[in-house]
Amino acid sequence: MIQQTNKAETRAGSNVSAAGFDPAKFGIALVGLVIVLAVLLAGFIYLKGTTGVSILNALIAILWGVIGVGALYYTANSLIESLPNVWRGRLLPYLFIGPAMALLIWVLTLPTLRTLYQSFFNQDTTQFVGLNNYIATFTDGGMLESFRNNLIWIFGGTSAVVILGLLIAVLADRSKFETVAKALIFMPMAISLVGAGVIWRFVYDARPVDQPQIGILNSVLVGLGIQPQAWLTLQPWNNIFLIIVQIWAGTGFAMVLFSAAIKGVPMDLQEAARVDGATEVQSFFSIIIPYIQGTTITVATTTAISMLKIFDVVYVMTGGQYGTSVIGTEFYRQFFVNNNYGYGSAIAIVLFIAISPVLVYNVRQFGKQEGF
Repeated sequence: MIQQTNKAETRAGSNVSAAGFDPAKFGIALVGLVIVLAVLLAGFIYLKGTTGVSILNALIAILWGVIGVGALYYTANSLIESLPNVWRGRLLPYLFIGPAMALLIWVLTLPTLRTLYQSFFNQDTTQFVGLNNYIATFTDGGMLESFRNNLIWIFGGTSAVVILGLLIAVLADRSKFETVAKALIFMPMAISLVGAGVIWRFVYDARPVDQPQIGILNSVLVGLGIQPQAWLTLQPWNNIFLIIVQIWAGTGFAMVLFSAAIKGVPMDLQEAARVDGATEVQSFFSIIIPYIQGTTITVATTTAISMLKIFDVVYVMTGGQYGTSVIGTEFYRQFFVNNNYGYGSAIAIVLFIAISPVLVYNVRQFGKQEGF
């Protein structure tokens, strides 16, 4: 009797594991998946072997990429849908997250590991030099100058963006022209940092005294009877002038986040503070600031990361000259200009290590706020 019960349970378990399995659909989906993979491989080989640029090749690449990926997802999904229910539930999530993870590994993880590997070799990566590149990174005068400038960017730029963004958000929310004001402040966010650098080069442009000044600042100075200044070569203040460009471009981002957070502060708390006799300033620092603490941390850490890996503005406006070099420009100079791959890789790894703690902290904060 017990043996019959065990056999019945075994058959029931096997029936459950096989429930939902469609052999015919599985076979068709498997053949379709093989055909799609073969077509994608053939298209890759064809496109890799083509020389020159033509409209036909561009159309083939678009069709091959878009239709091919769609067909790949469809056939793979059909294959998994034909499996038993147990395996279907296990494999289906990986079908959608798998390609994204594979792409991240291919374009982020593997290049990072390769860069780490190269950082232990000499200029042409033919001879192992150990930690010499990292020692040079922290002893070279140019790199020490870059570290100093990055610290100025991080503390000065981040503080200014957070304070101005919060101040503008508070004032704009109480203005009749809130929409227009926020649109004007946020507008620089639509411009790339390269474009912002080009615009501000005209602002800081300096010509000889005997020539007309086209830079806005020097035009004003000349109009007031003051000698024009070479703003971008005026050390050490030129770093501040470059940071102003980043502040101009990034304040709109901070303003939007702060404005949304301030609107989320319950009016009951603010009304209760007013009833208790608190002034607007006291209410702001005692209620609003603590309530939006999470947003403040997010804005500060995100801005700090941007300041730490700054490159565009400095490269476009000064090329890292006149004492304005940062880690990003020094990496570019060593890796792409001097072709010093080992030293350039070490600088990139140092920058990655410097950014990682702030990035990890930011992700944890998002997790606490159920952002993920």
